[in-house]
Parts: sequence; structure tokens; C-alpha cells
Amino acid sequence: MKKIIIVEDEEILRNLLQKKLTAQGYDVDIAEDGQIGLSKIKENKPDLILLDIIMPNMGGFEMLEEMRKEEGLKDVPVIVVSNSGQPVEIDRAQKLGARDWLVKTEFDPQEVIDKVVALIGEGEKEEESYSSKESQENQTEEPSEESKEDDEEKSEF
Repeated sequence: MKKIIIVEDEEILRNLLQKKLTAQGYDVDIAEDGQIGLSKIKENKPDLILLDIIMPNMGGFEMLEEMRKEEGLKDVPVIVVSNSGQPVEIDRAQKLGARDWLVKTEFDPQEVIDKVVALIGEGEKEEESYSSKESQENQTEEPSEESKEDDEEKSEF
């Protein structure tokens, strides 16, 4: 399963992106600042990183600089998700290896998914979940003898 690490200090956005990407079949981990994010990235090299720029402890630019020093990390694709869309910042992020940039106030979650798919391909949605859902639906359509008896008892009242 393709692994994504979201390094974002805004909890609402972090959780929203995690939920959307998990639903698309990605294994998603989260970090609330660059220091934690860098540690998680070193432990378990992801296929992609969604990275905020302005964060406590270690910001996104510092994290990108640290990643460039590590042979196994400098090629991991990074999409910057930031409040700023200033050309100077975008240029700096690209020079540090970021592959794409999204301005938080200007994107919807589907745009993030589209960019993730463009960089690392689609997630692995489990076929089992469809067949187990189908079997659950079949179970609800055919009530058991016990539930039929329970329904009959309830209708007597």
C-alpha cells in the first residue's frame, strides 16, 4: 500500500486530508510539525509527503533542507500545502525538491487527491470491502428466524 505522510500543524486540515486519502486507499500517517515529520519520514520512508511551510519547531523549508541531506529521502515527492502562494516561496520550495504547491485557501480536497494520483498513482482500494459490504447487505435483506420472531412479538403489543 502506498504510504503518505501529512506534515501539517492545522489539525482540521490534517484530519480532513488524512480521511480523504485513506478513503482513496492510501496508508496515511500524520505529523503536526517538521521535527516529528522528519523523524517519521526517516523511520518509514513514504511514497509522498504533503508538507506545510509555517509550523512550530521546524518549518517546511527547514524540513526540505534536512531531507536533501539524506540520500534515501531527497527523492521522495513532496507537495507543499501552504497559506502562501508567493512566487519567491514557490521557487524556493521547488529548488529544495518540492514537486507541486497548493494554496490552502484555493483548493478542495479532490485537487489534492488528483495531484497525489498524478505523482504516485492511485491508492489500493480493497476489493474485499466491496464484497463484504455486499454480503452485509444480503444479510440485512434476509432476516434470521430469531429476528422474525422478535418482530412478531413486537407487533403483538
